[in-house]
Amino acid sequence: MKAVRVHEFGGPEELKVEDVPDLKAGAGQVVLQVKAIGVNPYDTYMRQGTYAIKPALPYTPGSDAAGIVNSVGEGVEGFAPGDHVYVGGTLTGAYAEQALAEAWQAHPLPPNVTFAQGAGINVPYATAFRALWQIARAQAGETVLIHGASGAWVWRACNWRVPPE
Repeated sequence: MKAVRVHEFGGPEELKVEDVPDLKAGAGQVVLQVKAIGVNPYDTYMRQGTYAIKPALPYTPGSDAAGIVNSVGEGVEGFAPGDHVYVGGTLTGAYAEQALAEAWQAHPLPPNVTFAQGAGINVPYATAFRALWQIARAQAGETVLIHGASGAWVWRACNWRVPPE
């Protein structure tokens, strides 16, 4: 399979498309055929080596993705090959044709939600939820100013070209 790999921290020139082995689901895991990925600001910081978490090199970036379940590992209930899902986190990185995730990181993708929409759920939704409900403690009837709303974008898995910075 193809995957974007980072061998050294730095700029976008460090993103390299490479051939890597196909993934296999272990116990409690699912393998996802990636159809779209969420590209979040911290992905850039991580690639630059400026984020609090520095992955071991080389690594495949990305945590948010949506696609079709390829396989499930032993003990996985609620998912089967062919299911449409989105993931909030992966074990192997989302910038690839396949991603390996713990089953608890996978969530059913409703029929009326596209892969691109599903890939944009996890980090953007969790960030907005935390800001509005846990930090600001927003109440029904209050007015909220959305300033910016420019954190993440979605890249549909096609042609395996590195997305622009």
